[in-house]
Amino acid sequence: MINGSTKIVGLIGHPVEHSFSPPMHNAAFEELGLDYAYVPFNVCPENLKSAILGAKSLNIKGFNVTIPHKINVMKYLDKLDPIAKLIGAVNTIDFKEMKGYNTDGIGCIKAIGEVTSIKDKNIVVAGAGGASRAISFYLARENPQSIHILNRDINKAKSLAEDVKNSKLTDNVDFDSIDKIVGYVSDADILIDTTPVGMSPHVNDEAIVKAEDMHSDLVVNDIVYNPNETVLLSEAIKAGATPVYGIKMLLYQGAESFEIWTGEKAPVDVMEKTLRKTLDL
Repeated sequence: MINGSTKIVGLIGHPVEHSFSPPMHNAAFEELGLDYAYVPFNVCPENLKSAILGAKSLNIKGFNVTIPHKINVMKYLDKLDPIAKLIGAVNTIDFKEMKGYNTDGIGCIKAIGEVTSIKDKNIVVAGAGGASRAISFYLARENPQSIHILNRDINKAKSLAEDVKNSKLTDNVDFDSIDKIVGYVSDADILIDTTPVGMSPHVNDEAIVKAEDMHSDLVVNDIVYNPNETVLLSEAIKAGATPVYGIKMLLYQGAESFEIWTGEKAPVDVMEKTLRKTLDL
């Protein structure tokens, strides 16, 4: 029950009606007996500054941040986690220090970590947008053998690869056109698809790689979580490759935010069960 001592955390974005975060976090608070509540707030871009200042004044403890605020919100914070600064986007705020974090990339790393490690692996990242950027910097931190960033707009791939190199986290990053993905996947240990291909309602899109171009030792992660089994993951299963579902990244980035706000270990099993129920899986 919400009362005068309940700590409020939430989500800011525009829109926020589609979010699966509130049930996941509120189930976690209930499981641990924490007097917290997670609330989504629809904040128009022109109201972002007043929303952040107002939240601080209202003693709100933390926010998740989604589209379109992940970049613009940074100017209203006092501190940035080093990797969030490199990524240039924030998806989590801790109002204790007015500090911004980016947990998107770590969500992906932990999802893949359920089946394999990143260290010394040859990794192909499809796409060069915001999600790819967050993931690529976190990958670089894990000492992979190589990261190949492939995109339709090759200049975006080049720009991201150069930014990752300039971070000094790794030298082993390059870029190319996504049209050449089959050649890269044949030598890859891990394929991460950060593109929206196959996302609902476009569930019949053509997969970016077909089963015949995959191998059984490949780990395939699609960050799209609706549908749960995307066209790419269907092809991976056909090829005998190991699928990593998008719901796992959603789960682990949320768990990381939970731990930043509460200082408690997130009950990941309860959060996953709630997510699956919310998504009808």
